[in-house]
Amino acid sequence: MKLIIGNKAYSSWSLRGWLACKQSGLAFEEVVVPLYDAEWDKRRQGDEFAPSSGKVPILWDGDAVVWDSLAIVEYLADKTGRERFWPADDAARAMARSMAAEMHSSFQNLRRKHSMNVRQIFAQVRPDDDVLAELERIMELWAQARARFGGEGDFLFGAFGAADIMFAPVCTRIITYQLPIARFAAPYIDAVLQHRWMQDWIAGAQEEDWVIQQYEQPVQP
Repeated sequence: MKLIIGNKAYSSWSLRGWLACKQSGLAFEEVVVPLYDAEWDKRRQGDEFAPSSGKVPILWDGDAVVWDSLAIVEYLADKTGRERFWPADDAARAMARSMAAEMHSSFQNLRRKHSMNVRQIFAQVRPDDDVLAELERIMELWAQARARFGGEGDFLFGAFGAADIMFAPVCTRIITYQLPIARFAAPYIDAVLQHRWMQDWIAGAQEEDWVIQQYEQPVQP
């Protein structure tokens, strides 16, 4: 398998696809391409990017190609067994899938106003009301998952899985922008960020030379 991803410092969807590949336990080649550099427009028109219209991440597995992070999760779950990604309990799995899908399709204000940058911690600024509302919803989802299905594990459904993969970039944003969270969420965020794969990703981001200035600016009051 070959996974093509963007800059580790900034590419939240690439992080999700990469974590999914790590979670699968399968060997894969990692290819990092710098987003929006001088060669970006030409590169994204190449054959390897054609199925995704130039978007990352994109996973090639022989002739099979998958170019959406949640689709990558599901493809690898089919390939290796859903128990690697989803809870065994029907009720827990239903909630985990719903949460992953909501993360995939929602929280646009948080995404737009607080872009991922794992190399920075900006001064705290009160988020806009629409971002606060989305953070409140995320806290509600996390609280329900932890209370109902977290058990003695550190993650949303006990063991690290697909739901944690989908919310991992949110954890980085909360730290980068010092966003307000419920008290119970701090240990969960710490567990995600201290996970060995997240530590590897963050270390890789620190080693990158590429800088995208639009993502290096803090939120303006």
